[in-house]
Amino acid sequence: MIRMLDNFKDKILKGDCIEVLKSLPDNSIDMVFADPPYNMQLGGDLHRPDHSKVDAVTDHWDKFDTMKTYDELSKAWLHEAYRVLKPTGTLWVIGSYHNIYRVGATLMDEGFWILNDVIWRKNNPMPNFRGTRLCNAHETLIWASKGEKNKFTFNYDTLKEMNDGLQMRSDWLIPICSGGERLKDENGVKVHTTQKPEALLYRVLMTASKPGDIILDPFFGSGTTGAVAKKMGRNFIGIDREEFYIKHAQARIDAIETGDSSSLKIEGKREETRIPFSMLLENGLITPGTELICPKGQNTAKVHSDGSLRMNNEKASIHKMGAKIQNAPSCNGWTYWHTKAKGKNKSISIDELRKIMRQKVDASRMVGRTETQKSVDILEVM
Repeated sequence: MIRMLDNFKDKILKGDCIEVLKSLPDNSIDMVFADPPYNMQLGGDLHRPDHSKVDAVTDHWDKFDTMKTYDELSKAWLHEAYRVLKPTGTLWVIGSYHNIYRVGATLMDEGFWILNDVIWRKNNPMPNFRGTRLCNAHETLIWASKGEKNKFTFNYDTLKEMNDGLQMRSDWLIPICSGGERLKDENGVKVHTTQKPEALLYRVLMTASKPGDIILDPFFGSGTTGAVAKKMGRNFIGIDREEFYIKHAQARIDAIETGDSSSLKIEGKREETRIPFSMLLENGLITPGTELICPKGQNTAKVHSDGSLRMNNEKASIHKMGAKIQNAPSCNGWTYWHTKAKGKNKSISIDELRKIMRQKVDASRMVGRTETQKSVDILEVM
């Protein structure tokens, strides 16, 4: 299966998206990002107050005879997207009020579980020139997994770092694609009417993918997904039936120069080696009978040999004991409890000791991998 998929990686496949999807193996894709036709149902041309024509979405691929026809397309591509996604993979689909609710209902019917809807707020939206409705200043993205209990990639800590230490919200203020980023042909005409900004795809890929993942875009268009994937050290598979779009998307991607791969690594707390409190005892970083103190020093608890804490004849874990003292539903015992630093007249959080222990464990694992690789090399020589 891996070799078969290698034939598709980092390529734009020409053809009907549903038929091409059928050629991909089951459970092989890490993420699907889809920007399907919006079925905008525009009733004639749009004009500005100065009577100039608005370059709106009037392309043939966005026209459907009936809602049923559109729903049949959605059902077909979503069915195949579900099949090719890994159990840990996720789907992202973007749309406007014209189609996103119908697509959302269909993807749920196909077995997807919605994780979030994300509002892409445009800080430079196109005005409503007719003055008959509100200015439509956003689009909606649906993020979904293959099932309610399926595990999936979510780079929580990375997003928090990107958002100045705050949890990333589900409303993203990002400008529409314009200026030098907008692809144009030799006559200066926009290559694609619905080209998405790279900043939007960057946020999506940073949210739910890792370097080396395979990102599939069944409606590749101007190639934004592939361009961002290449910059971020991901692989891509694009599908489109229009030779004109494929030509310009391929040229765009070919012109991208990638940087140092070491800068692409994602490091988050959820990726770190798990260190139980008892491991600090086993390795002598803390000894039985050590007194731990809370941040303000009002309460102390003694460490028991089994890794629990004792206080006033009560016994509990570092987390439960901290929560009980504060009368709180939960507590991060690692940051709550402190101990005297050896040889120093100050206290440190036991989380500092956990970091020391994690470094030792990771170092020993690296040595183990090195020794294993030596054995493999010897076997290959033999």
